Amino acid sequence: MISKRHLLRAFAASPFIVNSRTWAQPAAWPSKPLRLVVGFPGGSSPDLMARALSDGLSQVLGQPVVVDNKPGASGNIAADQVAKSTDEHTLGIVINGNLTVAKLINPASPFDPALDFAPISLLGTAPLVLTATGSATGSTPAELLQWARGLGDTANYGTPGNGTVGHLGMELLKSKSGIAAVHVPFPGNPQVANALLSGQIQLSLLPPGIAMAQVKAGKLKAIAVTSPTRSALVPEVPTLHEAGVNGTDLEVWTALVGPASLPKPIVARMAAAIAELMKKPETQTRVLAAGWQPVGSSPEGLAQRMKADTALLGEIITSRNIKADN
Repeated sequence: MISKRHLLRAFAASPFIVNSRTWAQPAAWPSKPLRLVVGFPGGSSPDLMARALSDGLSQVLGQPVVVDNKPGASGNIAADQVAKSTDEHTLGIVINGNLTVAKLINPASPFDPALDFAPISLLGTAPLVLTATGSATGSTPAELLQWARGLGDTANYGTPGNGTVGHLGMELLKSKSGIAAVHVPFPGNPQVANALLSGQIQLSLLPPGIAMAQVKAGKLKAIAVTSPTRSALVPEVPTLHEAGVNGTDLEVWTALVGPASLPKPIVARMAAAIAELMKKPETQTRVLAAGWQPVGSSPEGLAQRMKADTALLGEIITSRNIKADN
């Protein structure tokens, strides 16, 4: 007969027994400040989204949330930093181009959008506003488009970089409208707006949060938006459909991602935190003021949007023969 003492010894030695000596609770996350890397300058629309969320995230997560601007290469420098991060406390706020066509634009890209990121949440969407310099001739969309066509390839259009949605969207618009403006890349949309104000460029597709302040001040002209219907962000601006240009439906969006190695529980917690924040009226107000229609999707929802936009934007790249050095 087995003695009580032998039973106790066997019980204590079993690898399946959970006690304070054999099982440690996972460390609380986040255990230090969280870094949100943004690939565009301060004042850009992704930066405004990051700052609209950082205080609320800090309160929900119990750690400071620091916005770290790393502009350059159409946001791909920052995206690459996020893809290679291993500390579980570095996440990225990125745009369509970083998560869809970076590898299609440049096969030498150091990251693959489909493989190197953990999708967390689609944060916000917006149409792009076809914006003209203040000296543009005309007051209606049709008149302004005619003015833009008349400039031919003497006109320039600005974007926040090669392969961004502003770039691909303008090339799509050129193929549908007869506009022939030449691409000029800048570090970010604030610099594009400044170039429009100075007359260095004549056209751009800008997020509403960047374009409309100058439009309302009478310094720039809004021609039309790229969405299929008028946007709640700029209900007074007609669509390109209304101006007689079809086949140019496009949105810009921003999203939160981590490196592909980010543990699923952290992904789930961050997605839940974003969803909670996006339900709050004060967050919605800040996000709308930053020029975005608030979303706050699941990781699966963002993954689906990435796939759909890769197909859409990839078709533009192929049809217009866009390369990394265009």
